[in-house]
Amino acid sequence: MIKQIHPCIWFDGQAQEAAAFYCGIFQDSQITINTPMVVNFHLCGKKIMGLNGGPMFKVNPSISFFVKCESITQTNEVWNKLSEGGMALMPLDKYPWSERYGWIKDKYGVTWQVMLHYQEGTRQSITASMLFTHALLGRAEEAIRFYSSVFKNSTVTRMERYPAEDKAHAGMLMYSEFALDGYEFIAMDGPGGHDYVFNEAVSLVVECDTQDEIDYCWNKLTEGGAESQCGWLKDKFGVSWQIVPAVLGRLMSDPARSQRVMQAFMKMKKFIIADLENA
Repeated sequence: MIKQIHPCIWFDGQAQEAAAFYCGIFQDSQITINTPMVVNFHLCGKKIMGLNGGPMFKVNPSISFFVKCESITQTNEVWNKLSEGGMALMPLDKYPWSERYGWIKDKYGVTWQVMLHYQEGTRQSITASMLFTHALLGRAEEAIRFYSSVFKNSTVTRMERYPAEDKAHAGMLMYSEFALDGYEFIAMDGPGGHDYVFNEAVSLVVECDTQDEIDYCWNKLTEGGAESQCGWLKDKFGVSWQIVPAVLGRLMSDPARSQRVMQAFMKMKKFIIADLENA
């Protein structure tokens, strides 16, 4: 059974600093693992991995984080804290879809869509949001259908389309919400002059219990995509995934084995659990 899906943000040595910064902003947040390479943390109860991968990849708005807030005061507070050293992509203001909304790039390059979404009994939440631009414009729904076919315990709860009078974009997804094995996502088609597409700087990690699960996810997600090293792949939409064994954390935390395990998986594309356990 697939254990967990969660996003991974690529940093250039700032993962611990960024995690501490975010944990000081959002509810139900804490750092759970802190190593020189990987920092795992929870924001609004959701797991996120920070990876100190170096300067190779830079985060862009193709995958942002949607923050739904409980009040205008909370919306303003989150916005003001994320703005420290950051830059507004869309100013915090009243829009047709929310009394209070703004899109901000923080000082680490990560982008956040912050909005008031008050409903009785709801709490502050964070959801990864995919924006399909350029050659991918109009393929958001196709991607949702594809991902939902890969991850069997999946649901699509909301699909709002561009209206018929918008002839250039009619029928494309203006906004959607879906869940893969219980992990919630947002997806939108992004018309306009966006100068970015999906890259490795925000990837999606799938923790698998068995080799069969790794094989299944790897084979499905690489259809029309590309294999990479150390469990990384790109799907046919250019979204990066890491298909990893759930046992990897235990193996890497064993001082007597961690170097051998690392040497073993550095030679792999798809992870082979038996070879890691025998390293």
